[in-house]
Amino acid sequence: MKLTKKRVVLFLLFIFPLICFLILSTGKNNFTKLPLATKNVVDISTINPSKTFKDHISVVCFLGNDMNTHKGGFLNLNEKIYKKFIDYKKFQIIAIYPKGKEEEAASLKKQISAFTNMVNWNFIAGSEEQITNLHASFKSKEQLTNFYTFKTFLVDKNGNLRARADDLDKKNRETLGYNLNSVSELNKIMKDDILVLFYEYYAAFKEKNKNKADRKEVGV
Repeated sequence: MKLTKKRVVLFLLFIFPLICFLILSTGKNNFTKLPLATKNVVDISTINPSKTFKDHISVVCFLGNDMNTHKGGFLNLNEKIYKKFIDYKKFQIIAIYPKGKEEEAASLKKQISAFTNMVNWNFIAGSEEQITNLHASFKSKEQLTNFYTFKTFLVDKNGNLRARADDLDKKNRETLGYNLNSVSELNKIMKDDILVLFYEYYAAFKEKNKNKADRKEVGV
């Protein structure tokens, strides 16, 4: 296979970090699951029936009424998270905005699409009540302001909110999400947490197949 510049860049940015992570997490004793923070959050299907958190790893953000003011954070999310996981199966970004703000959402989507393929970006309009109920189900103490928050959230394939253990140990649970305006937090913390979640599913899949093979060997 010809080693092109594009392949080298893809390897360094995408494949190599995952390989390193898998190597470091090989042993069961070395692997720690990402803690479950909030069980059974409101599913996105209650807002848009064609979408669901089930069987996906979802990054959820709330665009609010003034998307132009906060667009820097969403561009950060695209650069530091979305582009790193765009090729992962079942990865998606859910961007919620209030009904009536379709024009602003389309403008933001156009700006982001200038830099990337939008296949796994999902812009979804919801009523004020739907947006409030979805956010409330996360049980984050960081409140919505005009249906916007600078926090983005990580929901697993079972519809549960995930967060780091040191976040859960704090009385002030504002840290359940990740700061859209902090490039270092997205790049160093959120990216690693998503890798942990993907590896968790990979390990479970591997163990399931191993158990099936063991049962076949003993004739079960």
